[in-house]
Amino acid sequence: MTALRQTMIEAMRQHGFAPRTHTTYLTVITDLARYFHRPPDTLSSDDLQRFFNHLVQERGLSAASCRVYLHGVRFLYLQ
Repeated sequence: MTALRQTMIEAMRQHGFAPRTHTTYLTVITDLARYFHRPPDTLSSDDLQRFFNHLVQERGLSAASCRVYLHGVRFLYLQ
């Protein structure tokens, strides 16, 4: 387990997030890292914009699903 992942898990525990939220947010960050083939803490805001464009245009995710991704990414970068 990477240090970034462990830090995120600890922050979610401190905030009292439900286990399902842990799983969802970690899946979001894993998808982000796999899309760019590099750690999420090395990405720029332009990279994040490309990722969200990918989610909408190529994967066809709904607005609600994109919001889940947004909250997961936002939590990572704010914590």
